[in-house]
Amino acid sequence: MQPSRSQRVVPAPGQESVWDYPRPPRVEASDERIVVTLGGQTIVDTTDSVRVLETSHPPVYYLPREAFAPGVLSDAAGSSFCEFKGAARYLSVTGGGQSAVGAAWFYPSPSKGYEALAGRVAVYPAEMDSCTVDGETVVSQDGDFYGGWITSRVVGPFKGAPGTLGW
Repeated sequence: MQPSRSQRVVPAPGQESVWDYPRPPRVEASDERIVVTLGGQTIVDTTDSVRVLETSHPPVYYLPREAFAPGVLSDAAGSSFCEFKGAARYLSVTGGGQSAVGAAWFYPSPSKGYEALAGRVAVYPAEMDSCTVDGETVVSQDGDFYGGWITSRVVGPFKGAPGTLGW
């Protein structure tokens, strides 16, 4: 069930509503500065990312694998399947002596239309010390499955919290 019109937050100038994002999701390039830290270590700092924008979800940022500091990514158990993007595999992230098991994912062979995700990795912001977009600290999307990045640029309500599964 979609939220009622009264629940949908109307975006202010310069904001986006996740209810205006498409389904199937859109992939778009971004030159925003993305900085991710774990264990007090900057593990990635890049202006080369792509955002996946899907109805009711905050954007997920996919970062070039080669932009991550050497040795911070390692294979983790598990996989999942997205009806749009294809089969995902998981990675553990290590930084500053701290490890976050299964805290990142990638699509080894993205489905047609999502080729821009090849060679890119997304991280769950809740598992990192911090993730920033152009200097703004990200709030993680509720729930333990979706990896959306909430900034002041996007408004919801957002899927992921209890009771939103059917949206």
